Amino acid sequence: MKRILLCTDGSLFSQTSYLYAAWLGTRLDATVDVIYVTDARGKAAAEARNLSGSIGLGASEALLNQLVALEHEKAKLDRERAKLILQDAQQVLTNNGVEEVRSIHETGFLVDCLERFEAEADLIVLGKRGETAEFASGHLGANLERIIRASYKPCFVTSRKFNPIERLLLAYDGSPSCKKMLQFLIDSPAFKGLELYIVTVAKTSGDEIAIARIEEAKQQALSGGFEPICCLMEGNPEATIAQCAEDNNINLLMMGAYGHNRIRHLVIGSTTTQILRSSHIPVLLFR
Repeated sequence: MKRILLCTDGSLFSQTSYLYAAWLGTRLDATVDVIYVTDARGKAAAEARNLSGSIGLGASEALLNQLVALEHEKAKLDRERAKLILQDAQQVLTNNGVEEVRSIHETGFLVDCLERFEAEADLIVLGKRGETAEFASGHLGANLERIIRASYKPCFVTSRKFNPIERLLLAYDGSPSCKKMLQFLIDSPAFKGLELYIVTVAKTSGDEIAIARIEEAKQQALSGGFEPICCLMEGNPEATIAQCAEDNNINLLMMGAYGHNRIRHLVIGSTTTQILRSSHIPVLLFR
């Protein structure tokens, strides 16, 4: 893993994502590409205006010229804002040990732009919420679910507060995405030497399929150099995983982005969504 794509909008959650990207970048000796996308919706709305039918041709032409001038001024301010946000991100990253940082400014929609840049990336880092975090604290960011649905790369979703990562929790259900996650965990130098917990949630403690799953995960982790602490737990998956993370002071939750019975290209699994909303720690998601 040599390239991280960091998405920023300059918000409070983005400030924390810089620190997590730096933590990953230094442990992986990776380049960090920082992308900021100026929203194109204002420009599209201005271009679509037709005022001649409502206030007369002459007046509408004068007003339209004023609107065009305002849009030009707004475009200049947008470029300056993007420049400052990217400079701030680069400074935080370099101050925290990342040797190579590349800044990218695009105009459009983040999800559309992401497709062009994620091909070169091994991992995407983004905040759980964006600029409206203070007004919608119970919701995920407007772009987050779209990116997780659209991206085929691992997504590292950052929390509001940064804490060094020392203890990992892998929520393991035996799905292909969880198997890929476990192999990624074993192969990646970023997580070597960290404490690993593996939890499987079952309807009953005697569930033979769940027992086989967690034993499979344990053996694979042991072969990869970890000494995992494995737990087979009963209950509601969202609540059980959250409680396990809290009880063991976990710093990073790792899980598959989809459950077994989901239309995978349309929705995120309900367990994933609920945990993302309620979690106070970063979550690494795998397709």
